[in-house]
Amino acid sequence: MENVSNSMAARLCERFRGFLPVVVDVETGGFDAERDALLEIAVVVPTMDGEGYLRPQPAVFSHVEPFPGANIDPRSLEITGIDPDNPLRGALSERMALDHVFTAVRLGMRDSGCQRAILVGHNAAFDLSFLNAAVRRVGHKRNPFHPFSCFDTATLSGLAYGQTVLSKSVLASGHHFDTREAHSAVYDAERTAELFCTIVNRWRQLEMFEREHIGLNVL
Repeated sequence: MENVSNSMAARLCERFRGFLPVVVDVETGGFDAERDALLEIAVVVPTMDGEGYLRPQPAVFSHVEPFPGANIDPRSLEITGIDPDNPLRGALSERMALDHVFTAVRLGMRDSGCQRAILVGHNAAFDLSFLNAAVRRVGHKRNPFHPFSCFDTATLSGLAYGQTVLSKSVLASGHHFDTREAHSAVYDAERTAELFCTIVNRWRQLEMFEREHIGLNVL
């Protein structure tokens, strides 16, 4: 069993050149990563099964306290439905929230043998900009993510399905999307992870088909 687990970890590590793809979704108080509040963050760390297919794991999530002086646009709150002043949110400081999700990411890196994580997001530059801004604000020295490279599922789903909107991309990939649950970091991260794994696994299926097809021709 240990040899099988080690083999699966090695395959995941090799699949993305030593990078561990980690889906990240953030909910914010606006579009300016330097001035607007980070309000929610969720990560989904995938694993790889014995057949070489990616499987999303449960999301790791935190509500986040707005940093001192953060801007919060009421229009953003109308979209997300977040009440930053609700004491029942159980929000963590930016530092504690980052520590919480980074711990899950580093465990995934350890188990897969990957040297660094790479952010996967739908319109990934947005999520990466808010993640990097929070890292800078708190002076975090153990950010496991690559500082500028990312995988964008909007681009990937545009290629695979001709769709770029998350809800339409998820539906085109054969999965369910509940618009009533959208704009929650957990829900959007889980759907984005589902989408990413489906696209990567579709490529894996094509690879396996080609190998079998070539093998039949040789015979």
